[in-house]
Amino acid sequence: MAFAKRPVRPAAPQTGLDPVITKLTTLGLDHPAAVLPELIEQAARDDLSPLTFLDLLLTSQLERKDERRIATMLKLSGLPPGKTLEGFDWGFQPKADRRQIDLLATCQYLRDKTNVLFLGPPGVGKSHLAAALGVNAIKNGFSVAHFVLDDLMHVLKADATTPPARLRARRYFNCGLLIIDEVGFRPLDRMEANLFFRLVSTRYERGSILLTSNKHVRDWPEIFAGDEILTTAILDRLLHHVAVIHIDGQSYRLRELGALLSPTKEGPRADSPRSN
Repeated sequence: MAFAKRPVRPAAPQTGLDPVITKLTTLGLDHPAAVLPELIEQAARDDLSPLTFLDLLLTSQLERKDERRIATMLKLSGLPPGKTLEGFDWGFQPKADRRQIDLLATCQYLRDKTNVLFLGPPGVGKSHLAAALGVNAIKNGFSVAHFVLDDLMHVLKADATTPPARLRARRYFNCGLLIIDEVGFRPLDRMEANLFFRLVSTRYERGSILLTSNKHVRDWPEIFAGDEILTTAILDRLLHHVAVIHIDGQSYRLRELGALLSPTKEGPRADSPRSN
């Protein structure tokens, strides 16, 4: 009995590395093109399946895309560089409620449109923590705008005559998180106080405001042109959905100044070289 011969399949064509890299680059997948040799070595070393290899390739592109998004959003946000939760000196400032900060780091307050107030004397880390939460918000996909109050007032005054419908396109109105730093270092005049109220009122239950102040809220009327009615209206909206964090303690800046000014325990030795 004769058996039918199986057809011999032609060998799969061998594709060189360079053409694949060229195709990836043409498709705009520059990062996978750059790491392709490394991923191929990993696939051979770990005996990865084709599907796992493809997943690695696509993951590298998505991670690179997210890195670029974060870098762009950080640049647009106006956040001061280098301020992260990991870089905060918790040991020097033990009165900062780390558990509460860790809860804010989940960004649930942004999803709930909740505001955050950091209150305490100058130098205790309010601005650092505010900026760090801003960085964390960007990493979690939220848009952020950071202003020192004086800079924000300059922008609000420039837009004072802009119709409300057009104002909604402004970054300080439509971002997911608006950070206002250094509230209370100087009193606002009546025009500035009214502009601040318009900002808070427009963002009310539409987006979160994170605010730092060196004054307790009971002293806020002196910030807002001495107008208790206007201050009450501002606080009514800010405090409706809010997390308040009080930080008391020593100033970082005064600590550094104290270390600089404190005399050394030992005077200069007679035979030590004289500094220039």
